[in-house]
Amino acid sequence: MIIYGKQLFLHILDVHKQNFKEIYLAKEIDKSLFAKISRLGVKILKIDNKKAQALAHGGNHQGFLAKVDEFEFCEIADLKEAKFLVILWNLSDIGNIGAIVRSAYALGADAICVVSKNLQIEGVIRASSGAAYEIKIARIDDGAGLINELKQIGFQIFAATMDGEDIKTAKIGAKTALILGSEGEGIPQKIVTKCDHSVSIKMKHGWDSLNVSAAFAIICDRMING
Repeated sequence: MIIYGKQLFLHILDVHKQNFKEIYLAKEIDKSLFAKISRLGVKILKIDNKKAQALAHGGNHQGFLAKVDEFEFCEIADLKEAKFLVILWNLSDIGNIGAIVRSAYALGADAICVVSKNLQIEGVIRASSGAAYEIKIARIDDGAGLINELKQIGFQIFAATMDGEDIKTAKIGAKTALILGSEGEGIPQKIVTKCDHSVSIKMKHGWDSLNVSAAFAIICDRMING
């Protein structure tokens, strides 16, 4: 898997350096940083911008690229001891998913389940600035089955909807899963009906909705941190 971008590159260098398999530099870098990279003991290749653009598929690589180990998703069995799960239902915007991953980790969520058949995890890792490496992420095909499994092990399932109970007054249990729907269609109604509760953000002005990543950060913080 190819990663690129200075912030992500440096995060992996500082926290997950064992993941590097090969490094590609498309610019001159500080001598002390180059020395730090050299100590990894992996091959370092200096490449031109054309090659870098090809590896990054036109993305903003900032001169830092690398081949790293494939991302390891967790299994449902790994989530049984979690207290707070996030379920993303068919979200399509990689930027939103990455922002949610970053906020989930920062606010104290235990894991994220992404209901999607075509998750571009490389983009999520990049959009999360590397936070995807710091929190458990599961990729799920059968979201309805996931809800059933979680209920069987004691989770209360909350759906984030436009007409749900004010998140400020909702009673949060010891084991909680929060579902957020896709940017355009939200959570399918048949899934909402399977949930134990629906919650929403009551806004003071008559705007119809917030960006899903912004809404998640508010709801997540209120559910976890009060």
